Amino acid sequence: MLANLKPQAPDKILALIGEFKADTRQGKIDLGVGVYKDANGHTPIMRAVHEAEKRILASETTKSYSALAGEPDFQSAMAGLVLGAGHKPELTAALATVGGTGAIRQALELARMANPDLRVFVSDPTWPNHVSIMNFMGLPVQHYRYFDNDTRGVDFEGLKADISAAKKGDVVLLHGCCHNPTGANLTLEQWAEVADILEKTGAMPLIDLAYQGFGDGLEADAAGTRLIASRIPEMLIAASCSKNFGIYRERTGCLLAQCGDATTRDLTQGAMAFLNRQTYSFPPFHGAKIVATVLNTPELRADWEAELEAVRSGMLRLREQLARELSSLAGSDRFGFIAEHRGMFSRLGATPEQVKRIKEEFAIYMVGDSRLNIAGLNDTTVPILARAIIEAGV
Repeated sequence: MLANLKPQAPDKILALIGEFKADTRQGKIDLGVGVYKDANGHTPIMRAVHEAEKRILASETTKSYSALAGEPDFQSAMAGLVLGAGHKPELTAALATVGGTGAIRQALELARMANPDLRVFVSDPTWPNHVSIMNFMGLPVQHYRYFDNDTRGVDFEGLKADISAAKKGDVVLLHGCCHNPTGANLTLEQWAEVADILEKTGAMPLIDLAYQGFGDGLEADAAGTRLIASRIPEMLIAASCSKNFGIYRERTGCLLAQCGDATTRDLTQGAMAFLNRQTYSFPPFHGAKIVATVLNTPELRADWEAELEAVRSGMLRLREQLARELSSLAGSDRFGFIAEHRGMFSRLGATPEQVKRIKEEFAIYMVGDSRLNIAGLNDTTVPILARAIIEAGV
C-alpha cells in the first residue's frame, strides 16, 4: 500500500537550508532560514528562559500528563500578553498548541467545524505554509492583494477591495505584525479600516501573531490585534512563542478564540480541547511552562522584555545600516523601504534570476521570492550584501 504514495514537493526553504550547508565557500551568508541569529550567527537561549528552566527543573516532581487544552497559567499569561487590558477571560477560549503552526492548523480546523463551507482569504504573498496547510485540508483559498512590488509597501486599496468580497462564515487571515515574507505592515489607521470591512461583511478574522516584540515593541506589535478584538465580537488569534522567547525547538504556541458570549465561549473551549485530543492529545508542556514562568515572575519578565528589546533594536539598526549602504551605492533612496519594514524579513522585489545570481556569485542565500532575513546579517556582512544587491541589478 505504501508504494502507492506520491512524491511530495520539497519545502523550498528547507531545501535552501540543505543547499547552504553543502556550499563549501568561505564567507557564505544565510539569509534564508527564518530564525533569529545574533551577530555571531548563533541563536542564543534568552537569559530569562534559561533561568526559568532551572527553576522548573528544581521544583518539578512529575512528568505525568498535563491539561488537554494546556495549563491555565500559560493560557492566561498568553491572553494577557496578546490582548492586554482588553482581555475578557469570560469571553476568551484558549488552547496550548504545537507551535504557532499548530495554532494555525487548529484554528482552521475549528473554523471548519463551525462552517464546513468556509473560504479562507489570505494575503498575496503570505507565509508559504499557510497556503500549503489549507490546500492539504482542502479549504478554498482566496488571495487578497497585499504587497506592492513597485513601492515595496502595502497595496492597501487592493487589500480593501479584495477582502470586501468575504462574507459571513468566511475567515480572513491577517498578519498581526512583521508581515512574512514582506516586512510591510499595516498602520493602526489601516487596521481600523480593516475592522470597518470586517464589521460590514461579517467575516471572522484569524490573526497570525508570530513575531510580537520583533517589530515596534511588545505593545505596538499587538495594537492591530487589540483594535480588531475591540471591534469584532468573534475572532481567532494564533500566537507563537518561538521567536520572542527563542524557544523554537520547544514548539510552543497558543490559539485564542474571542467569543460573543459566555455560552459560546464554553462551547468553543470544549471544541478546541476536542481538537487537541483528536490531533495529538495533550500539548507540549515544557515550553509552555517556561513562558508562563517568565511572564508571571516580575524579575524574569523584566529581564525578558529588556533582552527582547535589544533583539528588536538590533534588527532595526541593521535595517537602517543596510538602507544607508544601498543608498550610497545606488545614488538614490529607492531602498529606503528596508528601513521602514519591520521584523526579521524584507522582500527586496528582486527577480528569481537576480536572487540566483546573488547566490551563485556572492554565496548569499535568500528565498527565491527575494525574502531576506535581516537577523542573518551583522555589521561586517551588511556591506557585502549591499554590493551584491547592486551588482545583481536589483
